[in-house]
Amino acid sequence: MTDFTMKTGADGVAVITWDTQNKSMNVMNQQGFIDLDALVDQALADDAVKGIVITSGKDGTFAGGMDLNIIAKMKHDAGDEPARGVFEGVMQCHGILRKIERAGMDPKTNKGGKPIACAMPGTGLGIGFEIPLACHRIFVADNPKAKIGLPEIMVGIFPGMGGTTRLVRKMGAMAASPFLLEGKLSDPKRAKSAGLVDEVVAPEDLLQSAKDWVLGATDADIVKPWDQKGYKMPGGEPFHPAGFMTFVGASAMVNGKTKGVYPAAKALLSAVYEGAMVPFDTAIQIEARWFTNILMNPSSEAMIRSLFINKEALEKGANRPDVPSQTVKKVGVLGAGMMGAGIALVSALAGIEVVLIDQKQEAADKGKSLTADYMDKGIARKKATEDKKAATLDLITATTDLDALKGCDLIVEAVFEDVGVKAEMTKKVEAVVGEDCIFATNTSTLPITELAKASKRPAQFIGIHFFSPVEKMMLVEIIKGAESGPRAVAKALDFVRQIRKTPIVVNDERFFYANRCIIPYINEGIRMVKEGVAPALIENAAKNVGMPLGPLQLTDETSIDLGVKIAKATKAAMGDAYPNAEVDEVLFWMEGEGRLGRKSKSGFYAYDDKGKRTGIWDGLTARYATAEDQPNVQTVQDRLLFAQVLEAVRALEEGVLEDIREGDVGAILGWGFAPWSGGPFSWLDIIGAPYAAERCDQLTEQFGDRFACPALLREMADKGQTFYGRFGPEAQKAA
Repeated sequence: MTDFTMKTGADGVAVITWDTQNKSMNVMNQQGFIDLDALVDQALADDAVKGIVITSGKDGTFAGGMDLNIIAKMKHDAGDEPARGVFEGVMQCHGILRKIERAGMDPKTNKGGKPIACAMPGTGLGIGFEIPLACHRIFVADNPKAKIGLPEIMVGIFPGMGGTTRLVRKMGAMAASPFLLEGKLSDPKRAKSAGLVDEVVAPEDLLQSAKDWVLGATDADIVKPWDQKGYKMPGGEPFHPAGFMTFVGASAMVNGKTKGVYPAAKALLSAVYEGAMVPFDTAIQIEARWFTNILMNPSSEAMIRSLFINKEALEKGANRPDVPSQTVKKVGVLGAGMMGAGIALVSALAGIEVVLIDQKQEAADKGKSLTADYMDKGIARKKATEDKKAATLDLITATTDLDALKGCDLIVEAVFEDVGVKAEMTKKVEAVVGEDCIFATNTSTLPITELAKASKRPAQFIGIHFFSPVEKMMLVEIIKGAESGPRAVAKALDFVRQIRKTPIVVNDERFFYANRCIIPYINEGIRMVKEGVAPALIENAAKNVGMPLGPLQLTDETSIDLGVKIAKATKAAMGDAYPNAEVDEVLFWMEGEGRLGRKSKSGFYAYDDKGKRTGIWDGLTARYATAEDQPNVQTVQDRLLFAQVLEAVRALEEGVLEDIREGDVGAILGWGFAPWSGGPFSWLDIIGAPYAAERCDQLTEQFGDRFACPALLREMADKGQTFYGRFGPEAQKAA
């Protein structure tokens, strides 16, 4: 079976239908390009064909993008010259799309071509929008759920099949920048308003509208502006006064946002700038060269693997136990505070019936109001309707009555972080719910195995750690206690997938995985403050290496008193082995000064009356004087990164992590670990285990045993191994 078929009607319009076999959405593969090329050739050569419509056989969608394994095959087939293989492969794809665009017209007169329209039933992303851009007219069904755009930048690459060059020449660099540099997606009507597509029509009229246009199109209708004599780029070319300012501003914006660590954005800008000064056919060669450059960059390769391939595999249940479907029908949420209210919100948005419990009706109602407020914001942005708001709120029952939990197949407990309080709730709820109900505790620090002791059914007890704010954070950490059974794991995974989050599954250990890695990052930043390292150096070094927040700002955001609470609990558990007394001195002093972070409008940073940061608090350097000799930026960055990645390695070594894909995806989505790196394990593979082990020894000598090289990393350095070479999915299959 082929993914592309063609049927020519009595009207002379050849309809090429894209319908990827065994996929819910069209995805372009290598054979697909070959088949599309052959059908276009056939239609252009057939005198009976007056024009072509390219459409989709999938209901409500056109295409979701490209199978990135195509790139891997291009590299593999080229042997010792992978860059050449990628470039030539990309240029072949360009040739197919350029053939569609030129449609058989005479190169000198621009006449004699056949009109080609694209009829999109809905969503078109990546190559699923680059193909339409090569067509002469784009028709989209009026489908408000559809998303149209070029999101490649989000996974470390840029639109490299002509999307970059065509969109800039169609709209101008300034207008195209949100869609290229930010990966902005639009529904059909917004896409038309922005100039991305030409027509939005009723779904039932889609194909006929495209056919009618094809049959009525003239030679002038099918020549793209950039193929016409005297074409001038909208907004001005690089050496036009207006265009010059655009590119100067774009360069500043890109470097300001990426800090120079995301190569795709810089390469995209280079492709646009250089391509704008040459004819179109040369411009797409330039685009292909920069695209090849990015595909050969280890950063982009790591980002594609973590944010596309690995993330998708985890969301599809890569590590799900082999038990029947555990789809959640009714969830009980215990505690209507910030976390509980957020869990209720995302559950109701997924169409799940929710019972939201709190001790006081006022608190329960307040928790439900988060959903109302969220929907109101969606209505204001035209992302939701009053009917949708009413339907979502109808799914949530806010109450103090535990009997309302009868019939729940999942309980998510989000009460106060206290073993005794949680144990009491566990017993009360288990007396009400059915024996098959799975009980999940949302905790960020308390051991699941310990909490499960309060349960009569420990095999049905599991941890589900949401990150705050629940409605925005994509990661959910599922923690298996010592007795958690496979059905509990499957239930948690199926629930997380229902609410459209990305799950990772880890074993029970202090701080689990995410907090285990992020706390050392915070502590290292605070420790440097006490040493006299300039706070601005600490913060900017962190941001310039790709961390979304510096450690001091992150402490303010999560609250200083929470850090004190965690420190006290950790010290009580570890006793003399507790390693962070220097950090505690700073934290406890800050708490004593009443500086609790953003919530108190006072922390490591100073804030104005509206809670906006105004800079590092002067009192910090008054207490901990800035040393005359400051470390170089590299040393600060290494301390901050190694503090995190060494904990990730230890988590793998100790069996807390069972899959390095979860370690990488969890790090990026959970706390924003330098996304350009692909995650801790990908970063170690980029710098190499031998160098990492050597740097550990240097940091240990300078700063202490917390940087001691884990035995696993030392072994891998000695053997010249990589983490993905040893622990990646392909290696596990071969084992």
